Amino acid sequence: MYKIDHLGIAVKSVAIAKAFYEKLGLPVSLEETVPEEKVNLIMATVGESRLELLEPTSEDSTIAKFLAKRGEGLHHVALQVPDLASVVARLRSDGVRMVSDEIKIGAGGHRYIFVHPSSAGGVLIELVEE
Repeated sequence: MYKIDHLGIAVKSVAIAKAFYEKLGLPVSLEETVPEEKVNLIMATVGESRLELLEPTSEDSTIAKFLAKRGEGLHHVALQVPDLASVVARLRSDGVRMVSDEIKIGAGGHRYIFVHPSSAGGVLIELVEE
């Protein structure tokens, strides 16, 4: 079964964003730096889902480029899937464009891959394995 795992939000400062979401009463469940993605992030729990707040650690990171072009805001929607490899294989066989050729390990040790917005109605979709 698919469900929304998290919404990725690009921010200039996770400290400032964290303070706001804590004022709303949302618990922070994870704080981590992901060197491969060049981001600091926090996860704030919202019911069965989470908000992933992403701050770039380098000017050449994907999030820094996003912030320069679009400013702070929604970056991606992450869907949790039961078997990532089989979903990716099926999508590729149907001609769906992926952002990368490989499944990666991200925050919290979860496996993920991004579907290119050109194949998803203009939305960057992250597929995350349960």
